[in-house]
Amino acid sequence: MNEEIDIEELAPWLVIVITLIGGWMRVLLLYDKGMWLDETFSVWMANQSVADILQWIVKIDQHPPLYYLLLHYWVALNGDTPYYVRMLSVLFGAGTIPIIYLIGKRMSGAVMGLAAAAILALSPFHIYFAQETRMYTLLTFNAAVAIYALVRLLTDSRAVMPIASQFGEYLRIWRTSGPAKPDSAGNFSYKVDTRNQTGWRARIFRHRWLPLQTIETDLAWVAFIVFSAATMLTHNTAVLFFLATNIFVPGLMLFQRIKKSGSQPAFQSPSFGNWAKAQIGILLIWSPWLFAFINQAGRVYQEFWIPKPTWDYIVHVLESFLNPSLSYLQRGPVMGMWILYALVLCLGLLHYRKKISQFLFLATLFAVPFLGELIVSLRRPIFWDRTLIWITLPLFLVLAAGVAQLRFRFLMIGVVGILGTLNLFSAGDYYRFYQKEDWVTAAGYVANFAEEGDLVLFNSNFVVIPFNYYFRTYENLYHIQVEKCGVPEDLFDSGIPEPKMTDSDIPNLISLLSGHNRVWLVYSHDSYTDPMGLIPQTLASKMKLVRQRDFYGGQVQLYGIP
Repeated sequence: MNEEIDIEELAPWLVIVITLIGGWMRVLLLYDKGMWLDETFSVWMANQSVADILQWIVKIDQHPPLYYLLLHYWVALNGDTPYYVRMLSVLFGAGTIPIIYLIGKRMSGAVMGLAAAAILALSPFHIYFAQETRMYTLLTFNAAVAIYALVRLLTDSRAVMPIASQFGEYLRIWRTSGPAKPDSAGNFSYKVDTRNQTGWRARIFRHRWLPLQTIETDLAWVAFIVFSAATMLTHNTAVLFFLATNIFVPGLMLFQRIKKSGSQPAFQSPSFGNWAKAQIGILLIWSPWLFAFINQAGRVYQEFWIPKPTWDYIVHVLESFLNPSLSYLQRGPVMGMWILYALVLCLGLLHYRKKISQFLFLATLFAVPFLGELIVSLRRPIFWDRTLIWITLPLFLVLAAGVAQLRFRFLMIGVVGILGTLNLFSAGDYYRFYQKEDWVTAAGYVANFAEEGDLVLFNSNFVVIPFNYYFRTYENLYHIQVEKCGVPEDLFDSGIPEPKMTDSDIPNLISLLSGHNRVWLVYSHDSYTDPMGLIPQTLASKMKLVRQRDFYGGQVQLYGIP
């Protein structure tokens, strides 16, 4: 009993410590790795006007606008250096740690919440994406807040009250002359203690702020509606979050209607009317993006670069969620780690044996998006680990439940310590060995040998964006004047992100060479845009290869007239 009291008292301070550690892990060596293509695309998009951001997203991108708009204002305040643009992702990543604690605490107590927070704080998968200028930590943060709000509603008997009824009563009481006070039983009441005040005292004491608990259910509804819509406006695959919640909650309503049990269930469904209103609210907030979503989905359906998921890749995704080291360590250590994770997961299932609705809730949040992307991938591959980053939240909560199931404090600390140590080793490998595309070298090499009037070609339209991110510094410092163009079509002229080079494009390429004695080719991502190597073959047939420099992620070639 005393141990539980100690945990409850220490939990807020422990969460702060865990969040600071998780934040430090996400900031560590934040500037050390170069910006790769997708990151520089985010920065390029953020540097456009709001109107242009919306236009370009619909024209060439496959994501909703929320992250780009937030990054737009963030860049305006802090600049677009790698450290500061990545810091936005760090903040959302670190901010998710206390949210998962609140979810775990609301479901099963402070121990589960603390274990979930510790697992998330040290997760290499989340550390990696917190150091990327992309929308994935924002996606996780929005989903986490929406999940927490939903858990509050499912554990609050007042969720059956009409939405906004608490706000209405709060406003009515606020307009009265006195404060609310508890009744004789100690429960909150809206009885008014009238005070006969006059003059300036009457103006000061006219309105009283009631306890936040009087409107917490309505606040939970608002948070669920707003952050569910925000999740869908962060990534298009988050429509599967909307689907998952609309499978579980109506299913819970139906089950409780059919099987009325005398015991109090772990989760209680809200009223159907409230749920319907909430879904209407979510769709109303998201609806301005509907036509753009349909447009983007149609473009992805026609052609997308993600390959079909194989069984090996599916296993790799699960390994990445738990610990990326599972993908490359030797068989012995990997088997030991799998056994440990399996034991903790089994303990988590045991923990939910009397809270089956909570387990089904977490299982639905994990399985529906995971299987949903696999099913869609039968027609057009979209299954990708980072788009599913938010479903690690229910996975970590099951692991945390397994830790909470242990009877003795030293066992809990020991298991969390082992899991944390394994994650730290994996994170250390990421810091030391993981490489991103080296556009610093590519831009610097061209700048070092460039001459006025040179033509710089890019086999992928998107490649011009990371190249320019680093090349612009040299252009400004040394007044370098070169012409840049994408092949077979230019991004800014055609609006086509990555057109494939074909034989029919060769005459247009040859015409571009006219009037240029020197031509640079920045060659990257060619397996998709130029699988037959037509661009360097054509250049080699018309000019002589003078210089060549490999960099991580591609190659720079200089051609000149013999």
